[in-house]
Amino acid sequence: MPKQPNVRRRPLTRDPGFLRLWAAETISSLGSSITGIALPLVAITTLAARPFEVAILNLADFLPFLLFGLIAGAAVDRLPRRGVLIVGDLGRAALLLVIPVAYFTNWLSIPLLICTGFLAGILTVFFDVAYQSYLPTLIHKEDLVEGNSKMEISRSAAGLVGPTLAGTLVTIIAAPIAVFFDAASFIFSALFVFSIRQHEPERTKRRTAAATRVPRESFRSEIAAGVRFVFGNPLLRSIGGATATSNLFATAGTTLILLFAVRELHLTPALVGLSFTLAGGGGLLAALVAGRISKRLGVGRTIFFMIPLGGPMLVLVAFAQPGADLLNMALFALEGFFAVASGTIYNINQVSLRQAITPEPMQGRMNATMRWFVWGTIPIGALLGGLIGETLGLRAAIVIGGVGASFAFVPLLFGPVRSIVTMPKGPSR
Repeated sequence: MPKQPNVRRRPLTRDPGFLRLWAAETISSLGSSITGIALPLVAITTLAARPFEVAILNLADFLPFLLFGLIAGAAVDRLPRRGVLIVGDLGRAALLLVIPVAYFTNWLSIPLLICTGFLAGILTVFFDVAYQSYLPTLIHKEDLVEGNSKMEISRSAAGLVGPTLAGTLVTIIAAPIAVFFDAASFIFSALFVFSIRQHEPERTKRRTAAATRVPRESFRSEIAAGVRFVFGNPLLRSIGGATATSNLFATAGTTLILLFAVRELHLTPALVGLSFTLAGGGGLLAALVAGRISKRLGVGRTIFFMIPLGGPMLVLVAFAQPGADLLNMALFALEGFFAVASGTIYNINQVSLRQAITPEPMQGRMNATMRWFVWGTIPIGALLGGLIGETLGLRAAIVIGGVGASFAFVPLLFGPVRSIVTMPKGPSR
């Protein structure tokens, strides 16, 4: 079980296991923020992708959460989570290296990008479920908000540096080569995770069960137990509904936003990267103040008020006109700043709340079921955005996505989330 509250705690900045996991996440986030810009630009600038092709590329990255999310949860609750993290990192590094190799050998194509994104997405499913389930075994429940905040600080800092670096790399060299840096980052991330030496207590229970020949539940029954736990818990159910709604419409609106910036507004890759860098400042600032905001407003009200804030700004972006590059870059940066800041504060609090109310043996399946539910709407949103973009235009897709995301708070009206003031100190019953 996780460390108990009555045991004297050391600061997270002096906890070697947390520091190594934090370092791994920081390095991996930097590389991922590069690829988040570079990979779509490979399709747009190198392969002249159409709107629907860009949407399919985005869909391929997140479709694995819908197809494999529940399986990943049951697997992560059976396997050593540290090992799952290492395999996930090294596997994604190998897959991403395919892109620059294909570029130099003239094999690069849209189908290859889609296949690479899909396979890397499968590994990301297992990595993300294992990561969110591993953190509560390293630190105390009282430190979850701080721990998740520090992780978000790293991701936000990577968001400040990565997009500008990606835009510069794409401008100086080529988009496919920029992907190489993400592959390298996953290798370094794996090395940091490998260096973590703290014991995973749940493994002891599994060895004991094996020694006494206690029969293990089937995968299907374990998956079903995770689904029942999430959808039977009103806190998790309403958080899942709100996050799924936000992801559906936000993805529909943002799937083609890079295409809109490059094709209709004629922004250069460097300006696009700079806008994403400025937007990343919202995440860094939000991660620094998330704990203070939740203490002032309460955990539940923070979750409720943060989730819809990015939608209206997304609508505003659709009204940008070509010919005003600096103004459009600033508009993209402003939209991203609000979306990233509100999303960061929301995620820190809702993820910490989920971890705090879930028993340790159920962490993997809870996280997987939530990811299946809330990220499963992302490929649907990508497909929806692509269809709207092809039929009604890129601006219409952005407006519809922004309006829908503005109402993501509605599912929270039908649950007890808003009444939560402080972080629970034990699993819900």
